[in-house]
Amino acid sequence: MRHGKKFNHLSRKAAHRKAMLANMACSLIEHKRIKTTLAKAKALRVYVEPLITKSKDDTTHSRRTVFSYLKQKQAITELFSDIATKIADRPGGYTRILKLSNRLGDNAQMAFIELVDYNEEYTTDKPKRKKARRAKSKKVEDVAPAVEEAVVVEEAVVVEDAPVVVEETPVVTETKEKTNNSEEKEEKGE
Repeated sequence: MRHGKKFNHLSRKAAHRKAMLANMACSLIEHKRIKTTLAKAKALRVYVEPLITKSKDDTTHSRRTVFSYLKQKQAITELFSDIATKIADRPGGYTRILKLSNRLGDNAQMAFIELVDYNEEYTTDKPKRKKARRAKSKKVEDVAPAVEEAVVVEEAVVVEDAPVVVEETPVVTETKEKTNNSEEKEEKGE
């Protein structure tokens, strides 16, 4: 039974899996983006993100700890110098997984895994929008002066643009005549 064994074993023995993840992590640190299967990318993210967090603290102990996982001096140097300075203010989430189409040979799901701060398409400096919040209900006293000012401005525009023409409306007399005609027809019995 495999109770409590949650991580993906990737169909490999422990030594093979550790060596593969170490090599993939070094490739990711060197190239900033690699293409692999989705399952390996998810396993690599769990493997490499704690190492990147360790690289923020540049001490001999943290270097030795990371070296015990990666075992490549060039990768350690790159991680502690270039990458650590770039991700210094990021609290976590150093990698991004982008799903791709399936591989032709075995139809395996493919994905890119990349370091977040090194993709220029996603990290352009755009002005941050403020989060929309619901406005608190205003008191009637605060709203009333604004409404009155708007009405006054509207009236001024209407008065200036259209001249006022007063005409006698013959409609009123016609309606009385019509009502008189209908009463006369009722009296006659029509």
